[in-house]
Amino acid sequence: MNPLLIVNPRSNNGATGRAFASMRPVIERALGPVDVATTCEPGDGIRLARQGAESGYDLIVAVGGDGTFHEVVNGVMQAKVASPATQPCKTQLGLIAQGTGGDFRKSVGLNHRLDSYLESIARGRTRMLDVGILHASGMSPSYFVNILSAGMGGLVDRFIPHTSRALGGSVAYFAASLKALMHANPSSIRCVVTRDGETTEQVIRSYMIAICNGRYFGGGMHIAPMATTDDGVFELVALGATSKSGLALTSPRIYSGTHMAMPSTTHLRGQRFELDFSLAHERGPDAFPLDIDGEVSCVQLLIIIEVAKHALELRV
Repeated sequence: MNPLLIVNPRSNNGATGRAFASMRPVIERALGPVDVATTCEPGDGIRLARQGAESGYDLIVAVGGDGTFHEVVNGVMQAKVASPATQPCKTQLGLIAQGTGGDFRKSVGLNHRLDSYLESIARGRTRMLDVGILHASGMSPSYFVNILSAGMGGLVDRFIPHTSRALGGSVAYFAASLKALMHANPSSIRCVVTRDGETTEQVIRSYMIAICNGRYFGGGMHIAPMATTDDGVFELVALGATSKSGLALTSPRIYSGTHMAMPSTTHLRGQRFELDFSLAHERGPDAFPLDIDGEVSCVQLLIIIEVAKHALELRV
């Protein structure tokens, strides 16, 4: 069966849609004939990826940004969970990153060139990926492979669609981060973290808390330098600056990863995380929004995150 490409023509400010006609012959020279499905609105990538996996595609390639890959991951995971034990879903993933941030591909070491993506896919070598499972009230389980954050990360997501990309994705994310800083407030989050059967409970006061499988988010911020996408453990990183001026001084250090050496930074590791945002939401229902793999999610009072070790295979 041909590989299935799920293409988001609106990614990278519409550049993917404009370029795909010229990209397709190059892709097919490397991979052979491909089937193409195009997304039109949010959620299409989930539906198309699940249908593709359930139809028996051995390889599904996301062509778009981190949000597109996030949807494809969710669709394939849904197919895997629903598949019978006697016929497990074995669909592998590929990535041709075309978005603004490109944070996940940095975490797995993919070079941002079409020929490099195609070489990674064509040679057939795979890397196992851990997957985060998000449980929240009123929601079906959802999945992420890079980073889930709350607080400033969610605010940045709100501003980035209205920020110019003329100077590149990293500059756009930095500008959106400055806007988010103006609206951000520190909040207290009760965190219960379980690692190898041992549980730690801590109340963390922070502008932002992140649960990290990957290392980068926000257009190149090196939030979790120690994170590995296949070790079965996620990293909790929280920025503990006590003022906006302190956070502004800390923010540039996130790009180099040196924020981890600051006494105000909290770092915990685990396979299960329970985050209670009740205190944060005393400031209002939108005070501490969620960001999941670069996508805005609905605000929640309590979330539980579990690690599914080696749940997916990625061509690298």
